[in-house]
Amino acid sequence: MYHCGLLLVLLNLFLDVVGSVSQLEINRHLELGREFLAKGQLQDALSHYHAAVEAVIDIRILTRIILIEGDPNNYLTYYKRGTVYLALGKAKFALLDLDRVLELKPDFTSARLQRGNVLLKQAQFEKAEADFRDVFAATFVFHLLQLAVEPQNSDAYNALYKISPAQDDLLVADRLVRNGDYAAAAQQLSKVIEVCPWSAELRELRAECYEALEDYISAISDVRSTTKLQSDNTQGFLKLATLHYRLGQVEESLKEIRECLKLDPDHSKCFSFYKKVKKVAKLLTDANEYENERDYTNCIDSALPVLKLEPQVAKVRFIAHQHLCKCYTGNSEPSQAIKNCHEALNIRKEASVYCDRAEAYLAAEMFDDAIRDFKEALEIDMSLQRAKQGLHKAQQRQKLSESRDYYKILGVPRTASKRDIIKAYRKAAQKWHPDNFQEGEEKKRAEKRFIDIAAAKEVLTDDEKRAKFDQGEDPLDPESGKHQQGFNPFQEFHHFHGSPFQFKFHFN
Repeated sequence: MYHCGLLLVLLNLFLDVVGSVSQLEINRHLELGREFLAKGQLQDALSHYHAAVEAVIDIRILTRIILIEGDPNNYLTYYKRGTVYLALGKAKFALLDLDRVLELKPDFTSARLQRGNVLLKQAQFEKAEADFRDVFAATFVFHLLQLAVEPQNSDAYNALYKISPAQDDLLVADRLVRNGDYAAAAQQLSKVIEVCPWSAELRELRAECYEALEDYISAISDVRSTTKLQSDNTQGFLKLATLHYRLGQVEESLKEIRECLKLDPDHSKCFSFYKKVKKVAKLLTDANEYENERDYTNCIDSALPVLKLEPQVAKVRFIAHQHLCKCYTGNSEPSQAIKNCHEALNIRKEASVYCDRAEAYLAAEMFDDAIRDFKEALEIDMSLQRAKQGLHKAQQRQKLSESRDYYKILGVPRTASKRDIIKAYRKAAQKWHPDNFQEGEEKKRAEKRFIDIAAAKEVLTDDEKRAKFDQGEDPLDPESGKHQQGFNPFQEFHHFHGSPFQFKFHFN
């Protein structure tokens, strides 16, 4: 009855076959398959064995297979192709071929042993045990008739020996999962998976344990295996996307959720998650590009919506806070920068983020806090040059803050352009010009202020001197030995009248 049903199915599939394939062509595919198999070229061997099987299913040869109780060449071809499938890790297709072999030749012991091994690796314990016992019984009778010394098949015996302990271990693992002892359960399941590496169900269960332990990397490894062991595993790709997202790996999450939609474009859960991840990925990509381009306003505008779209997943929020930490600093908003750096560090303590917050503290002239954060970064990574250089800069800036700060003197931020600096200088010089004050203490104070203003202009409009000052060194400090000799604060003014402070001047 089974053969008749199979015949009808195959006839329906191959009615459009034009002509017949000669036995010569079948033999050629078989020979090439053997040659490639001997060379270890498994994919090529598989293609030829597959072609041979397809060739056998010509209408005339198919009729011959049905009428004759199994064609030896036919069952061997299925067996060889099944062997290649196994070598390529395609257990599902190998099992189908082995089932077909044993339908055609039930006493083919090698095929039954092979099928038992596949079933054991898939954790189908009862079916595997049945195959191994059949092999053991068949070989026992054979060897008994031959008066052999060892009337048992050692492969079947060894496989049978693994089944009971694996079943016991699985029962223990199930109990541990029910009790919430996920670490012990994962360890127990690992023992079973050593025996049954092709069981998608066992890997799914262990992935659940890893997920409960927040070991998402290990969970991803197991779930990825299930997508290879099971075709059309949309649930597996959805789980992969979710796990990557929890790790803050948004682009990887997007890639996996797209695989789910390739298998099933109408999958509602995958599509819903895809829409969210796609938006988050776009915003984070834009924020990163704007940050690299130093377009800090657009960087902030891209990163802020991520916090609204994702109120819960900490590692995705970490990325948004990290961008905001840097971009608010670049946008001269140190208080907002410090706030976001702090939020990022609450999620994950990274040396680079400590450096980011230290830079924000420097922008806010909170030197003690900046020094502390650079030291925290070095505690995490002693070789981090950014932290070493930043610590030196913060210490120098702290020292400078006790003397002259040229930015403060002109009342400009540290990010001010040269044009803004010259504009501020002109305004300050006009205000504090000594000729504007009467003789006495006020005039002396104005003279000192005027000298500082001229010094600030000299340093901050010279790229080299400004760079030195930003690194914590005063290029006009006589004690440094690196100041410019002959600095004259009045060199900006070209028309003197009487005393040094009685003159009219032109600004450069």
